[in-house]
Amino acid sequence: MKNTKEKIQEAARKLFNHHGYAQVTIRMIAKAAGMSSGNLNYHFRKREDVLEALYFEMVEVFDRRVAALPQTEFSFSQILKDIRESMERMVAYRFFWADLHYLLKSNETIRSHFTKAYEQRKAGYLFLFSELQRQALMRPPDFEGEYSFLAERMLAYSDTWVYASQLGEKGGQSAFHLDEHAVALLMFLYPQLTEKGKEEVRGVVERE
Repeated sequence: MKNTKEKIQEAARKLFNHHGYAQVTIRMIAKAAGMSSGNLNYHFRKREDVLEALYFEMVEVFDRRVAALPQTEFSFSQILKDIRESMERMVAYRFFWADLHYLLKSNETIRSHFTKAYEQRKAGYLFLFSELQRQALMRPPDFEGEYSFLAERMLAYSDTWVYASQLGEKGGQSAFHLDEHAVALLMFLYPQLTEKGKEEVRGVVERE
């Protein structure tokens, strides 16, 4: 059974997803959660506090996954599975990614964590690349910084695909074409793979 804070966060997340963060008021959240604004204010003093709670609720899964990378067994099927699960999480909190620039600019707490998390995510990609090279699935870089640039391109796609998917779309999760975007992100690796790596990726994609 959900406690009061969880009920408030769930109501706010749905409202933020549907209307956008800037369009939702504390009164709207309280009504959706079935309580008075005063009762909500006992748990969250302002709307920004609800936003921060939702942000850290969302990234807890991402932070845990990055921390577990050194103990992870890598395969392209597992990589694709992890990508899709991350994208599902992003869809569940899509208001954040749709308003990413605004929210990072307006909230110092979130911006500070997101900036550090970005570097950790980039380091996670570089660790993945090194492991794929160790397994002879990915070739060594052709020039210094090549795989740093690749990690940044993959992060840019990761951070913007939700917003791009919503342009001109109406509807639920099916409108986000998760499978297509997950495969598209995986295929960023394809030009840098060895023949063995390319063969394995093709096998994984063909099974999708």
